[in-house]
Amino acid sequence: MTSASAKTDDNGLWIRRFHPRPDSDVRLVCLPHAGGSASFFFPVSQAMPDGVDVLCVQYPGRQDRRLEPLVDTLPELADRVFEALRPWADRPLGLFGHSMGATLAYEVARRFEKAGTPPAAVFASGRRAPSTHRTETVHLRDDNGIIAELKELSGTDSQLLGDEEVLRMVLPAIRADYRAVETYVHTPGHPLRTPLTVLVGDDDPKVTVAEARAWEQHTTGDFDFHVFPGGHFFLAHHQRVINKLIADRMVGAGAV
Repeated sequence: MTSASAKTDDNGLWIRRFHPRPDSDVRLVCLPHAGGSASFFFPVSQAMPDGVDVLCVQYPGRQDRRLEPLVDTLPELADRVFEALRPWADRPLGLFGHSMGATLAYEVARRFEKAGTPPAAVFASGRRAPSTHRTETVHLRDDNGIIAELKELSGTDSQLLGDEEVLRMVLPAIRADYRAVETYVHTPGHPLRTPLTVLVGDDDPKVTVAEARAWEQHTTGDFDFHVFPGGHFFLAHHQRVINKLIADRMVGAGAV
């Protein structure tokens, strides 16, 4: 068992607990999209019941970690997130990721399964299945090109998009995230044993419904599929329904 002090130290670097629930039965790990930060999942953390402790992952290079070296490959980011989460795996873990975070959740789950501690659940939101492929080159654009992408997807806080100086300060981290997810190549292997829930918007320019449904081949566990009206950040418009869906799955996992 990892000591409480080790968890506290790790919490200060990778993990944000906006609403600590130390007596919870399960833990939900939230993994942000490209350019996102842990605070994106504050509403999810707030909405979870007492039995679900929420750990929001903060990637290097943003907010209070803005001076740290960036990680621009998904396998390295998955390795580091996995190591950061291991002290928290004394209770069942669920992994929820949106966009880049969905692919990261899958890779972290693979590492947990290889270590003999499979997660209780994986939630993949707004991202095509790892086995599907698109050629994407947003990370090769100039700064204005990346800003145009962010505005099209409406995935960055509107106040940030309106502050040119601040936005350009965080662009290196955003570019690194895009490089990580756009250069990711799926390594074939055994499918997950973990139950997988997939969420997708029906008008998402980054993933079709068919590409999202292809996640089914990546698990031998239960597969649940939900299509919502909306674009890439559909979850912002269906928070109550999605939060209840996550809570029900996580509470069920804790009861096993």
